[in-house]
Amino acid sequence: MLIITTATRVGLNTLGFLGLSVTLYLGKTVFIPLVIAAILSVILWPAAKWLHLRLKFPWAIACFTVIGGLILVNLGVFIGIAAAIPRIVQDLPNPNNTAQQKDLYKKIRTQVQTISPGSVDEVLPADPDQSSVFAYVKKTLEGDFITTELLSLGKLGVTWLWQSVLIVFILLFLLLEGDMLAKQIRAIFGESSIMQGKVTSVLRQMAESVQAYLVWRTIVNCGLGLFLGVVYHLLGLRQPWTWALITALFCYVPYLGTILAGMPPVLDAFIYCSAWHALFVLVLYTAVVTFEGYIIVPVVMGRSMDLNATTVMISCLFWDLVWGMPGLFLAMPLMAGFRAVCMHVEGWEPWGKLMSTSRWVEATEEAMKKQRGDVPQEEDVDRTIVMEEPLKRKPLMGKKEKM
Repeated sequence: MLIITTATRVGLNTLGFLGLSVTLYLGKTVFIPLVIAAILSVILWPAAKWLHLRLKFPWAIACFTVIGGLILVNLGVFIGIAAAIPRIVQDLPNPNNTAQQKDLYKKIRTQVQTISPGSVDEVLPADPDQSSVFAYVKKTLEGDFITTELLSLGKLGVTWLWQSVLIVFILLFLLLEGDMLAKQIRAIFGESSIMQGKVTSVLRQMAESVQAYLVWRTIVNCGLGLFLGVVYHLLGLRQPWTWALITALFCYVPYLGTILAGMPPVLDAFIYCSAWHALFVLVLYTAVVTFEGYIIVPVVMGRSMDLNATTVMISCLFWDLVWGMPGLFLAMPLMAGFRAVCMHVEGWEPWGKLMSTSRWVEATEEAMKKQRGDVPQEEDVDRTIVMEEPLKRKPLMGKKEKM
């Protein structure tokens, strides 16, 4: 009889995790479109089902309709970003025009001097030719730097276009054959009604968790981008709606995306408005995203996304290492689904609790205790008190009758 020790079990689990990570990394060209299509199918399935049941659309037409709507939304986002790139490049100083570069340097130096408590001559001298910062930036922008970056951006756009086409086809097949695929997944785990019930519960919980995150995250991001776009426009920023669109997209990445999305509007206000405008944008943006993260998101998403900060950061780092930028955007939906699996698979519950917040764990344990009857509910306590009083009075009444 083979006895597996704790150390052996930990070693095997570690090797399995490393093997899975390497597999995900090497097969990212296949796994990334498949995962994105699966997540989108979970989101679009209720809309397609509503069109099929309420409006009596044939199932194929309903699937084509929701996918067409998704394509239109993505085209709008792509056109918005593509149209903003030439304007951003046009605002940059010409690498071959030294006079424009010096004017921009003097403008930035003036803004820094406005908010600096002391002199900035040591870091930013009045003469640009004596500034090491100006010389470094000028050297970076010289040559083919901008052209190379634009070509790299174009190649990335072509790659994403091909990936988008592949995702749309996979999504279409998943929607058309969703019921059949769900039945086949349940059949893999045996014909036992108990086991199939557990599999159904896991799949349902995964779908609900992903839907709760992505649907509400999209609504919150759109509202956040709209509000900030209006504020940026009123403040006179050069690219207000571009920064608002970037904020709505980058806020899908927790913490890191929020920080990156706040940098462009601050720089825009600093260069083209004033240092005080930039300070106001920074304070306002920090206040808005703090209110959004600690008030709005917990209220609208509830306990479905009660993941602790350590889990969120580690998952972002891991998926960024494995899949790059797409991994950052997919980290939270993947973790939502994975925690749902952990909480429904026997022996994996501790991992699900490890990823959750203390509030979520306490609420879950309290609910489980009530289900087992360990904690008497209020109605049971009241019934006990009512039933004890007649038992105490009966002996007294008996004694009085004998006397």
